[in-house]
Amino acid sequence: MKKNLLQKSLKQLTIFAFIVFALSVPSYFLLVDWIWLKELDENNQLIAARIENEFNEQKINNEKLAESIAFWNEIQPVSKIESAANPLAKDSLYTIRRENSYSKSEAIDRFRGLKTNILINNKNYVLVVETNVEETEETVAYIAMVTLVFFMILVIGFWILNRKLSRKLWQPFQDTLEKLKSFQLNNQKRISFPETDIIEFNELNTTLDKLLQHNIAAYQSQKEFTENASHELQTPLAVLKNKIDLLLQSDDLTERQYHIAEEMNKAIIRSTRINKNLLLLAKIENNQFDSSTLIRLDTLIDQILDGLPTFFKDKNITITTHIQPAVEVTANSGLTEVLINNLVANAIRHTLPGGSIKIALSASGLEVSNSGEQPLNPDLLFKRFSRISADNNGSGLGLSIVQEICRFHNWEVSYNFKNATHIFFVRILTF
Repeated sequence: MKKNLLQKSLKQLTIFAFIVFALSVPSYFLLVDWIWLKELDENNQLIAARIENEFNEQKINNEKLAESIAFWNEIQPVSKIESAANPLAKDSLYTIRRENSYSKSEAIDRFRGLKTNILINNKNYVLVVETNVEETEETVAYIAMVTLVFFMILVIGFWILNRKLSRKLWQPFQDTLEKLKSFQLNNQKRISFPETDIIEFNELNTTLDKLLQHNIAAYQSQKEFTENASHELQTPLAVLKNKIDLLLQSDDLTERQYHIAEEMNKAIIRSTRINKNLLLLAKIENNQFDSSTLIRLDTLIDQILDGLPTFFKDKNITITTHIQPAVEVTANSGLTEVLINNLVANAIRHTLPGGSIKIALSASGLEVSNSGEQPLNPDLLFKRFSRISADNNGSGLGLSIVQEICRFHNWEVSYNFKNATHIFFVRILTF
């Protein structure tokens, strides 16, 4: 499935953003948990200092002090004070999971503990303080939900802004693309690209303009050469043809000389035909024909077939026609006749003796089919001077002329091989 360039890049950015978002959730958890544990450690230190000060401020004797500590341990199940002969080398920090004594429901909570030394009435005691740790998972979940909401707003906003901005930002590119699509080299019309304030598009338009000018100039030079060569060759070919005709009518020729002259005559005829076809192609490419004549195709086909019975009889070819009456088209009469003649001549040339040809005309187009043994090469079919069979009698330009005539009239020509039959179909789009 083909995708728009901007959509494809934005999709990759969206996937990357989702990956970053997914990685941020555990990062939030670790960061929030670390901050809370650090704050609880500081809070436990303050609690230890407060407990030590409160006991010392009472200034009670050791007997009452022991009773007070026992009572304090009883009412503070999560903390305790124990006498110690030797003080701890250093404070101890730990995290533990156990049942919460103050919770109404049976739940296992996490506690952050501190085990430290305190001095009461100049005696060493070990104080254990434990503080319940709030559920980090819930906090991170809420943070992730809020982040996801803003993330979705950001992504949706990117897609909406991309669609709106891309239409404006890429409009010069779209204009250039549309002009290139409508450009035809044989028209030789220079494209005027729109001015834009985007450097890359300006460079693209400048490069394309230079490239098209070069191609137009090369095409014009090639076309002029072909046309001039065809014109210049007409006269010497006609002279050669007349001289050979005179030579063939001479009574002094030996049989060997006559055969040589006959071969020369065939070569001159073929060269003349090629020259005329090249000249015709040059004129078609130069748009030197009028295409505004209303033509009855059924009548034109009948007239062409009336002049070909000898060719069908020579190869014992069976001709079948299915001509729909009153089929009209606006086109050039001469070129349309050449198109039909070339398709029929091509069918005759590539039909084996005893074969069959079918010509069908309908509102959808013209179909010329003939029997055959194997399909033709579609890559060489409409190329000039390409050989699609061993027959050397043709000029190698017949189907190329058919294609150019179809292009001139905005028609379509196609080839298909089905059930041992070559099928050429011309879709006349202006019906």
